[in-house]
Amino acid sequence: QVQPVESGGGSVQAGGSLRLSCAASGYAFITNSIVGWFRQAPGKEREWVASIYTRSGNTYYTEAVKGRTTISHDNAKNTVLLQMDSLRPEDTAMYYCAEGRNDRGYFFHSREAEYTSWGQGTQVTVSS
Repeated sequence: QVQPVESGGGSVQAGGSLRLSCAASGYAFITNSIVGWFRQAPGKEREWVASIYTRSGNTYYTEAVKGRTTISHDNAKNTVLLQMDSLRPEDTAMYYCAEGRNDRGYFFHSREAEYTSWGQGTQVTVSS
């Protein structure tokens, strides 16, 4: 399977935390790639959440999750993690992990079109 596999979703009360995992299945996140998390709530468009460049370690976050979310790359486990704290009901969504590769030398990290391999998603539900 040449796509990421997400895990770690679940149901949590507002203010709680979840740690989502994105694991490479049948391949590895290569050094020069970008790995991102997106989410989609029912009736809404998919939105970008956070990304990490595997080469530089640079991270990027949407304003809605800044300060309470951390994306990281565990090379030993070939896994990208999304630690989410202080969760809110509006964080409820299906969360998708995706990887992007190109030869341009840069990425538009918040654009879905930049990502070439997508996981099936993991559900996050936050109750008030």
